[in-house]
Amino acid sequence: MSKPKILHFSVSLNVKDIEASKAFYEKLGFEPYEGAGSVEEKWLIMVYGDAKIGLFQDMFPLNTITLNPDDARTMMKTAKENGLETTSEMGMDEASGPAAFSLVDPDGNPVLIDQHF
Repeated sequence: MSKPKILHFSVSLNVKDIEASKAFYEKLGFEPYEGAGSVEEKWLIMVYGDAKIGLFQDMFPLNTITLNPDDARTMMKTAKENGLETTSEMGMDEASGPAAFSLVDPDGNPVLIDQHF
């Protein structure tokens, strides 16, 4: 079994005011990623070159590390084989397509592994 590739890494921020957060990151040079949320939906992805920050109002209880691999199913299998416990799973019972799982690191930081395709 080959090791999955991490295609993207980002931080998903738990924000209090999506409009204020969007304006702040725009002042740093970030731009909304087209088709990835909106202020009205209370979530959006901001990009600056290869850097991405997810802004999420009332969706995550804590700031979350987000990894987007090419194969979340293999990553979850490896994590479980190595004794890690997931806190949520979505689409893992499907043979292909989008899938995600979450876990918490030793310091309590949420980690979301989210495969988009």
